Amino acid sequence: MKKIFFISSMVFMLFAQAQEGFSQTPQTRTRQRGSEAAVDNTPTLTERAKIKNEGNSKQPENPVWLREIYRNIDLTKENNAALYYPPQPIGNRKNLFTVIFKLVADGKLKVYQYHEDEKFVDSEIVNFEETLKTFQIAYTVQGTGDNKRFLVEDENIPGNQVLEYMIKEGSYFDHATGSFKSQVVAICPLLLREDYDTGDREKQALFWIQYNMLRPYLSREMIMTSDYNNALVYSMDDYFAKRMYSGDIIRTVNLRNQTLAEQVGSDEPELLKLAQDSIENQLKAFEKQLWVQEDTTKVAVDKKGKPIKSAKQEKVEKPKATKPEKSDSAPTKSVRRTR
Repeated sequence: MKKIFFISSMVFMLFAQAQEGFSQTPQTRTRQRGSEAAVDNTPTLTERAKIKNEGNSKQPENPVWLREIYRNIDLTKENNAALYYPPQPIGNRKNLFTVIFKLVADGKLKVYQYHEDEKFVDSEIVNFEETLKTFQIAYTVQGTGDNKRFLVEDENIPGNQVLEYMIKEGSYFDHATGSFKSQVVAICPLLLREDYDTGDREKQALFWIQYNMLRPYLSREMIMTSDYNNALVYSMDDYFAKRMYSGDIIRTVNLRNQTLAEQVGSDEPELLKLAQDSIENQLKAFEKQLWVQEDTTKVAVDKKGKPIKSAKQEKVEKPKATKPEKSDSAPTKSVRRTR
């Protein structure tokens, strides 16, 4: 009797577990598979990649000269279009904001509240779920606590609405290596949305990102930079490192913390352009005066103090051989007389 009761209990338990497994709707199972795929889409950094990034991001602690400026990168301009297209992911190709969005949603990248002076401290870390709610972006949640992830379908990512970026550049002279470098320090996406009631377009700064934390991921994202060469030969990190972008200077780090317009005392485009060109020329002039320029007026001399001429100069100065002039008179024939 006990044996029969035990077998009946086991059959009932197996039947209950089977029913529980099939009680999940197809929609729930599909969402779970989609969630796993979405999480796996973002790359994970290896320890080797982290160490390499730390080396590439290393800056001198106390540079003898440093100039920090802020630029506005307009993605509607031809030079910057590579960061915008495609607006929505096409296969493995994604634009810059989509890459950033997916990394933040997957918990692999921290972003910080927007201030004119960026603050990369824990108290300024953005609550990404609040950002999703503020901009009414549909999402689902996976995991809890430190493992919490936000899953957003590609068509809901507003990659087509980020038409500008603000970047902070640092140009410095490293006396330890005797090198002059310019590199991106921080980046901030600017979201442009249209008010359906008024029709006005509003620009909003989303958050600040430390570029050295973003760099290793961008080094894996390839982009197309030309309509004539469709090969993906540059990474997004190459694009920034080689300064393939163009952007107007909108502010510099200064004692009074003023914008460029406040420093100039006017927001007229002509005056602002003059101020921007002046800053660009200052950077070029500083870099140029670091190096000893070759004096092309000096002429090399030999041991006796005579100027040494190059093979090209000797060839130019060497007189050409002249042919003997033809005589108009007839040639004289020798006559041999016989006795």
